[in-house]
Amino acid sequence: MLYLNQCGIVCALGTTHSAIKSRLFEHAQTGLALSDAYSPGRQIPLGQVDTALPSMDAWPLPQRSRNNQMTLLALAQIRPAVDAAIARYGDDRIGIVIGTSTSGIADTENAIRQYVLDGSFPEDFHYAQQEMGSPASMMSIELGISGPAYVHSSACSSSAKAMASAARLINMGLCDAVITGGVDSLCAFTVAGFTALESVSAQRCNPLSANRNGINIGEGGALFLMSREPATVALCGWGESSDGHHMSAPDPAGCGALLAIKQALQRAGVQPDQIDYINMHGTATRQNDAMESKVIHQLFGTDVAVSSTKAFTGHTLGAAAAIEAAFCWLAMQDDNDEGILPPHLWDGEQDATLPVLNVIKPGSRLGRPIRLALSNSFAFGGSNACLIFARAT
Repeated sequence: MLYLNQCGIVCALGTTHSAIKSRLFEHAQTGLALSDAYSPGRQIPLGQVDTALPSMDAWPLPQRSRNNQMTLLALAQIRPAVDAAIARYGDDRIGIVIGTSTSGIADTENAIRQYVLDGSFPEDFHYAQQEMGSPASMMSIELGISGPAYVHSSACSSSAKAMASAARLINMGLCDAVITGGVDSLCAFTVAGFTALESVSAQRCNPLSANRNGINIGEGGALFLMSREPATVALCGWGESSDGHHMSAPDPAGCGALLAIKQALQRAGVQPDQIDYINMHGTATRQNDAMESKVIHQLFGTDVAVSSTKAFTGHTLGAAAAIEAAFCWLAMQDDNDEGILPPHLWDGEQDATLPVLNVIKPGSRLGRPIRLALSNSFAFGGSNACLIFARAT
């Protein structure tokens, strides 16, 4: 069994477990706020991290980025457990596998703006800040470890695939523990890109609604320490597939999504009717929600509790799967013996063209601990991933 021993999380809902649980489970309070910081002249809802981030002034220029600052903040939350794992297993037996899709692109954007104005780049800029592998290499340096350290960058499935890769490293005997998850920071590049696709909503996103019209973009990250040391939550199943259907649209039939979910169920050794909760990819785009609803209804029917949490955080892209895994992790801890579920924020107007699902209302609970939770991630290019978490104690 592979356990998620500790979780560090940074997102628009907060940077501590208590703050995030309060806004997610108790108050159903979104972390989105209107901003034109990444879309000059147009205010849109964004899921921004508004807390102070660790300074990187002492770091070499190539490692300095807002993305890496958020990585350090999430790492600090699990640092004692990580240090204990290094002491126990050795620095060569600890791996790092995380997902990102932006890395330090925002820092490059700021540098180019200055270059356009005065013909010179800022003194604190280095092109390597935008390298996709930067968060993993930075953490490796910070922790002084020499095990495998790399990044997955497959858009919105990045951190789910990173967590599956971390599990494989342990199962293959290459690592005794792995720091895994994902981090992504806001940048104009992604906001402009999704705007060009006519996929960005000017209002809070509205997953599954007849009125849904696109995503909100957010930033943040979540890191886990994964090992065989027993803990409350285990990663018991994962599945990965590729549609090969379209560069930005999912296969309407959901064949790739079905394959990933079925692989995860098979690996976990569980049946669909055993799943207590599904965290949907739930982007609030017309095509994603139609495909995912169809797949969930086909495999799980109408009883399983479902929600999309992207109306709380925005779509955090390469970090989305890790942050949503963290919400499952928080919901499965011992202090939630009533099984309070992450709710679904929307206008409640059911799309008549979609199958009806058991959408979670704020305050809903199972009346018992959550035993099995499933989380979907579906990315551009048809990259699909599904994770299943089990309450192990």
